[in-house]
Amino acid sequence: VIGATVPTGFELTAAAEVEEKLGARAGVSRDRGKIYFGVAPERLPQVHRLRSVDNLFVVVQEFKDFHFKESKEEALKDLEDLVKNLPWTEPLKVWELNNSLKKKKTKRKKQNMQNTASKEKLIGDGEEEREQKDASDQGCPQDAAGTERASAEDMGAAQGEAPQPGDDDDEDNEQSDAKEEAPTGSGDEAKAAEGQKGEGDVLKFRVTCNRAGDKHSFTSNEAARDFGGAVQEHFQWKADMTNFDVEVLLNIHNNEVVVGIALTEESLHRRNITHFGPTTLRSTLAYGMLRLCDPQPTDIIIDPMCGTGAIPIEGATEWPSCYHIAGDNNPQAVKRAANNISSLLKKNENKEGTSSGIPLDIIQWDICNLPLRTGSVDIIVTDMPFGKRIGSKKKNWDLYPACLTEMGRICRPGTGRAVLLTQDKKCFAKALSRMGHIWRKGQTVWVNVGGLHAAVYLLKRTWERAEEKRSFW
Repeated sequence: VIGATVPTGFELTAAAEVEEKLGARAGVSRDRGKIYFGVAPERLPQVHRLRSVDNLFVVVQEFKDFHFKESKEEALKDLEDLVKNLPWTEPLKVWELNNSLKKKKTKRKKQNMQNTASKEKLIGDGEEEREQKDASDQGCPQDAAGTERASAEDMGAAQGEAPQPGDDDDEDNEQSDAKEEAPTGSGDEAKAAEGQKGEGDVLKFRVTCNRAGDKHSFTSNEAARDFGGAVQEHFQWKADMTNFDVEVLLNIHNNEVVVGIALTEESLHRRNITHFGPTTLRSTLAYGMLRLCDPQPTDIIIDPMCGTGAIPIEGATEWPSCYHIAGDNNPQAVKRAANNISSLLKKNENKEGTSSGIPLDIIQWDICNLPLRTGSVDIIVTDMPFGKRIGSKKKNWDLYPACLTEMGRICRPGTGRAVLLTQDKKCFAKALSRMGHIWRKGQTVWVNVGGLHAAVYLLKRTWERAEEKRSFW
């Protein structure tokens, strides 16, 4: 069984993607932001290509109703005793297979980079020879340009989801301080992981505990420390908080306990973005928002406040039969988005050997005065200013009505739709109430964005004609 963390609120979207692409039924966890599904180990490459999941792990065992003792010592002792009774063998084989796939992928990347560098060197050498023939006494050698590979490293512990509004759950999230000495005692499971290291080498590990609930007598740190000590004793692995081979996950949500082994080193939501801004949206959340509006071939999709371009880049990657337009009034944001598009094109070229381009254009514009014809756009998907890091809540009272009016003008009457993300829910509700003749609210998805409780609104465009504006052409 594979577990996946997904953007909160989009669990059903992720489950639908799993069923559509893998043919597997996914169950949604009581702990928001997680789904579980069964899949054959050889299909792991397809699992890693899912667009709606942040992190992946293989489930060692799930306990639906784990009875924690009231005493801290007894509760922690029960967690320690779990370790030696868990079925580690098969999950460790899946972890091994996942590691071998990662190594093959890294090897392919290196080969692609070397091939690109070789091609550029040949071109450079050819030019150099021609220049040497043309110049009688002096040559002009050129350096072969190497391919730059952007990568984002995030070795921190997986972040737990914040409690929902009104909840009094205590939640913390820390790693174990497992002791450095490794006592004797090893099972068949340790042999399953031996293939990853040469003889004499010891696997390094850490335990990450995500805990939510107000009825536990222990903290996440205490649970991770004691559980980690038992893991170390059982396998004779060495504890290492940063340079680890295996990350053991201990997820505790009230009385639900899930033990797993991580299959991703860094979150999959970082896949498209190399140039980050102050409010860069996660690619997984962007995918969920796009999927909500059900794009069809030939649809024109715009993001009028694109920031670093997370939404249009995700859209152009996953829905290439649509045409995507991104824009922002901030020249720095437009530059970052253009750099992210350029990085994606370079990445695709390295992967495929040819540059096919993507159906996406970017432009600097004013959200309240868009250079688009009335009724020319099928879908609008955007992350609106929250009024915290960018803009202010005071400015939103003027901005939101103006945005909804202009979006209503360019959106196709009757069939057009908009998916809008905002944390300033009060201001948005007021602005929408004044636009009832243009927009009808369809669905609301409550999401967690960097600890802020935000909402994604699906709006349907009515048949009402919008006020015409002067021609831009």
